[in-house]
Amino acid sequence: MIIAPSLLAADFGRFAKDTLRAERSGADWLHLDIMDGHFVPNISFGPAVVLALRPQTRLFFDVHLMCSRPEILLEPFAKAGADLITVHVELGERVTPLLWKIKSLGTQVGLAVNPPTSIASVRPYLGQIDLLLVMTVNPGFGGQAFIEETLPKIQQADAWRREQELPYRIEVDGGIKFETAVECARAGADTFVSGTGLFNQRNMKAAVRKMRRLVTEEHRRHAKLVKKSV
Repeated sequence: MIIAPSLLAADFGRFAKDTLRAERSGADWLHLDIMDGHFVPNISFGPAVVLALRPQTRLFFDVHLMCSRPEILLEPFAKAGADLITVHVELGERVTPLLWKIKSLGTQVGLAVNPPTSIASVRPYLGQIDLLLVMTVNPGFGGQAFIEETLPKIQQADAWRREQELPYRIEVDGGIKFETAVECARAGADTFVSGTGLFNQRNMKAAVRKMRRLVTEEHRRHAKLVKKSV
């Protein structure tokens, strides 16, 4: 189980300190939401922030590009220290060359799908990716409420993964707190992005530990049920 605090929920005036806080909490990854004001109605930060943070931590950098022209950002983010770069399936015919480009840069490859988009749209790419990000809110702003209707997408992604014996991780992002993380683990998710759900906790270390315990227990139950049904 991967727990990934989202830097979008950190204090923008103390990114370095909050990155260290995330590392000390025992989290596995740091999730970095990159927004361009076009693909989503908000602007966050760019490669310079990632470059500045990279020497501060050993955390795995999970970079999520919510951008209309990700092709111009792939190399800058890879050079800045991204470990995984995710682009959106909504980019249509540009997806395949984007995935190949990310791989050529030596980083892991992620593909994201928004709540209104059919999960079927990601199926042709499942063999090319390391991670599938199922957005559980409409992207653009932190602190939104979890969309329950996204759970069947996670279930379908998990079913395809088992049927095709593929190794991609299933990540969820948006409204992920203790209760919704458990719901997602029950559906098959194994990577949990949480912004306000973790950064707003007074004791982030205890919160990360609790979330990890809850999703691990639920994922084990899910695996047993799946095994019995086969």
